[in-house]
Amino acid sequence: MKKFLSFLLQVLIVCLPATAAALKSPDGKLAIDLSLQKGKPVYSISYSGKTVVTPSAIGFDLADGYFGEDIKLGRTTRRAVVDEYDLPVGKSSHVRIQSNEMRVPLIEKSGLKRRVDVVVRAFNEAVAFRYEFPGEGALAIKNEILDINPLGDPVITALPLPGFHNTHEGRYKIGPLAGLEGGKIMDMPLTMEFPGHIILTVTEANLVDYAGMYLVRNGGRLTSRLSPRLDYPEFSVLADLPHKTPWRVFFVSKKAGDIIASNVLTTLCEPCSATDLSWLKPGKTTFPWWCDTPVPDTTFQAGNNFLTAKYYIDFAADAGLDYHSVYGYGDMPWYFDDGPSFGWAGPNADLTRPVGQLDFPAVCRYARSRGVDIHVWLNWAALYKDIDRVFDKFNEWGVKGMMVDFMDRDDQEMILIQEDILRKALEHKLFIQFHGASKPSGLVRTYPNEFTREGTLNYEVYKWDGWQLGADHDISMPFTRLVAGAADYHLGGFRAVPLKDYKPRFHRPLVTNTRAHMLGMYIVLESYLQMVCDDPEAYRNQPGFKFLCGIPTNWDETVVPLAEVNRFAVVARRHGNEWFLGAINNSEARTLEIPLDFLGPGSWTIDLCRDASDSFDNPNHLIEETLIAGKTLTINLASGGGFAAKIR
Repeated sequence: MKKFLSFLLQVLIVCLPATAAALKSPDGKLAIDLSLQKGKPVYSISYSGKTVVTPSAIGFDLADGYFGEDIKLGRTTRRAVVDEYDLPVGKSSHVRIQSNEMRVPLIEKSGLKRRVDVVVRAFNEAVAFRYEFPGEGALAIKNEILDINPLGDPVITALPLPGFHNTHEGRYKIGPLAGLEGGKIMDMPLTMEFPGHIILTVTEANLVDYAGMYLVRNGGRLTSRLSPRLDYPEFSVLADLPHKTPWRVFFVSKKAGDIIASNVLTTLCEPCSATDLSWLKPGKTTFPWWCDTPVPDTTFQAGNNFLTAKYYIDFAADAGLDYHSVYGYGDMPWYFDDGPSFGWAGPNADLTRPVGQLDFPAVCRYARSRGVDIHVWLNWAALYKDIDRVFDKFNEWGVKGMMVDFMDRDDQEMILIQEDILRKALEHKLFIQFHGASKPSGLVRTYPNEFTREGTLNYEVYKWDGWQLGADHDISMPFTRLVAGAADYHLGGFRAVPLKDYKPRFHRPLVTNTRAHMLGMYIVLESYLQMVCDDPEAYRNQPGFKFLCGIPTNWDETVVPLAEVNRFAVVARRHGNEWFLGAINNSEARTLEIPLDFLGPGSWTIDLCRDASDSFDNPNHLIEETLIAGKTLTINLASGGGFAAKIR
């Protein structure tokens, strides 16, 4: 009888509908629970047994009705996953990462009885989930419901934005969640700090054929908004079934460095389809627009002409830079454009038609003779209307890539346009640098020809309003925007002044923060097309310039020995057998003891560029010295300072 009752109990347990499903990371520290509350699906996240996100609603506002009520959970399936792949462009050349995965069907018990599968992945430093819509027919999403109910009132670092049509540039707001302005959309990545030094950063991965997501404070929680379509603004996503959403990614760790060094986002994206990637060449480039294209006082006048381009090509060749950027001159692009002003493509803009005074094919030929490659600036609309013909002409001229600018949206249409540009550029062996664009989402794995993108308030602003910038803005980058992927920050300004002496100027701009801070950013901030944006005279015989030119832009390994959110970041990146160690600091001077155990056995020599003792008054003053590495490196960081080191 006892055996029969035991058997009956087991049958009842198996037959009862599931009301929860849980998944843990391989190391067991990070957990995500999916459950039902009164028939509504919710998720929660915990770390080392401590709740970080309390039960939070998920669902969809669809054209045929709300999905997220009267739900039952279908049969959960699980598997352990080991992802191993190479990244020809990235923070690590080879990635091997473990995770656990579960698939949980969400099924309506009544009404239309629709089904949506939730696929959940748990890594040691992040949990992520996305939705898969099965079937056939059409999908129309008004909004995706993603609530985030953090435990307590964490400190938030967030970027409020004025609306969905924006450049994703602005100052980060830092403070308790309750103090953020309600109802205003905020960009992702968004970072929260909890008691006990637990850090949570939320963003998205594999954003394809979908709308970008934003977060809005609603009382003590955050809730999501998808960017609306321009043609049917009541909808955000129109697609055919079956369809998959992007991954909703929650990085959670007590070590900010684990988040900075993570390869989770690329792991959640598809592999690259191209078989030949030998032509990819990350590197450094001139960008004369930043310094207003000054030339020597000689026999030629600056402008859209061969001699101006030759001057900067010669500088690039002599400095060992890989690329020269051709954008035009002043408010005139390098190509014919009948638009109303610079940057706005006219109806007859033609990227295969250089302006009359510029012998562009000759510029390309001369650059090749000096071992420098050419890439160009252009407006996305001028490109996209005739993309195949333009790319064929670029291949004929020998252009290697382009800055695609003024996209300013991440609605579904623009996301599709970006991917189309990347796909066609990959076929033509061209690299892409997106400007006026939204955050990346790990697609450098799928499209390794995307070297960098903007989507951040960066050093171009020193030309007109540098008071928005400074060290306290810079230091937010590794913990927010850079978590999503590479960022073009317009580095290389060598005319630093104390903040009290700063004045905006378009020609040969001034910057604040120390030169050691500037050099450190080339290592700390991930980008595979780093600018050297000042004019040649700014660099001539200047301390640190030779070191700058020797910093690689593509990496085999990344570790983060020390980092504290919005205070400082110390990042080590390996290229071949050499390590490059860089740091940037906020406006508070400090001394750091940096462990060097990442170097491994052997004798190591450090070539160091650091702040001088008078850097507050003379931010260009740089100390260059050579040291023998010990177990730690003790270094003083000035206010707005940093350092850069090559360890060999």
